[in-house]
Amino acid sequence: MTQKKSKKIIRILLFLGTMISLYFVPWPIVNAWIKPLPDTVQEQVDKAADYGFDGIIVCVNKKGNQSEFFTSGYKNKENKIPADPNALFKIASVSKLYNAVAVAKLVYDGKLSLDKTLVEYLPELKGRIQYADKITLRMLVKHRSGIPNYTDTYMYWAAPKETADENLALVLDKPANFKPDEDYEYCNTNYLLLGKIMTRVLGYGTFQYIQKEILNPLHLEHTFGSIQDVNIDDVMSGYYVGYDADLKTDNIGSILATAEDLSRFIRALNDGSVFKDKKEQEIYSSIYKYEHTGLIPGYQTIAKYHKDIDAVVIQYTNTVDFEGYNWNMSELMYNRIVKILKKRN
Repeated sequence: MTQKKSKKIIRILLFLGTMISLYFVPWPIVNAWIKPLPDTVQEQVDKAADYGFDGIIVCVNKKGNQSEFFTSGYKNKENKIPADPNALFKIASVSKLYNAVAVAKLVYDGKLSLDKTLVEYLPELKGRIQYADKITLRMLVKHRSGIPNYTDTYMYWAAPKETADENLALVLDKPANFKPDEDYEYCNTNYLLLGKIMTRVLGYGTFQYIQKEILNPLHLEHTFGSIQDVNIDDVMSGYYVGYDADLKTDNIGSILATAEDLSRFIRALNDGSVFKDKKEQEIYSSIYKYEHTGLIPGYQTIAKYHKDIDAVVIQYTNTVDFEGYNWNMSELMYNRIVKILKKRN
């Protein structure tokens, strides 16, 4: 084969490769990304339906804890109820921020030790969780335990469990994903176990402690520990693409909060007012982060503080597909909102 013919074949293969890759490009994401930025946040939020969301709530918490709200779409699409800025929303993994603060407070008060092991707090797990005698509380908080994630078990979200014990049973007697503290892997089982440990040490429920030590001092009256503790009509409906049922009644262990309540908590976390003093804050800083996202069937949350504009931006979107498309669109929506706020600032 001549050099000239070889180059021609290579060009053809490169062209075909490009065409194939373009075929699989998620064009709706690209189109949304390249469109000019609107002048206002509300104009961007009004595009929620184009992004594939049934409803959206955005709360911008500015200096002085003053909140500004933007909504589009539906709180409940079946009944055509418009998105309500005061609706309760399942914040999913964002709940971990509250639990990590609770751990820091209990460590500060000497009721927990970050260096004690899982088996010291929950001796019944000896032999049921690999390395339970080496996994410390610190490793659990920082997702460095190696314990399998119960939500990664086969077809978990097709029929989610409703109790901590049922969820824990899914990973008992399973081999560790890695040896303690040798790697990082985000794991819901870690926080399930932290909840069990805190409940045992306290003698009462972890959320009761969160309410007493975190929510009440911050006057957060619209944050709840369970779907069972609220008026179901106050909850924003959640939807899964291709599945017609409203998912808001599913009891999957998530904290529920209004966007404003969550924004005020995120601000208090970042300005330090949720902590007793610098020492307690230093304990927290050594174990966890100051922002979070959350994703469960029907509910996507992004909760972050943006120091350069001194604003907390909370975004709730209530349509999920678990193939990544809706999550990518949610992040795209959020990033464009933040850009608009920075231009306006």
